[in-house]
Amino acid sequence: MERNTVTGKKSKQQAVSRKQSAAIILKARGLLTAHRLLLVAAGFTLLELMIVISIIIILASIALPQYQKTIMHARETVLRDDLFKMRSLLDQYAADKGKLPQSLDDLVTAHYLREVPKDPITDNKDWTVVTGEDPFSSEGGTGVTDVHSSSGDASTEGTPYSEW
Repeated sequence: MERNTVTGKKSKQQAVSRKQSAAIILKARGLLTAHRLLLVAAGFTLLELMIVISIIIILASIALPQYQKTIMHARETVLRDDLFKMRSLLDQYAADKGKLPQSLDDLVTAHYLREVPKDPITDNKDWTVVTGEDPFSSEGGTGVTDVHSSSGDASTEGTPYSEW
């Protein structure tokens, strides 16, 4: 403790303030040092990155086959729906016109279809058309009686798409 030059008494306040300022300076230095340490230790190690990448690869390898199975199931569902609709439109055309269409393009020109759909398995408009005797025609003509996929692949059920 120091003596005040005016009063001659020892002043505790000055001694305390010097201690506080010294503590503040030390804390500031410590904070700067701690901040520098945080900046240095803020990155990831190579081992941590490799572990995370390995986990991501394992999860992707589990999810990919299920995704492919879902895509194939969706294509098969679209194929079933397209075949059902085209077959029902063939029947409607025959009932309305009194004769079978000569091709699938006749369904488009008669506005039963906007356009011939793509085969979801082959991704082309190459349907296998089955022609036969026209039971609705009094003249005994022929026309499109059925339609199938032109794909030679087998479905997930094991049956060929061309037999659907």
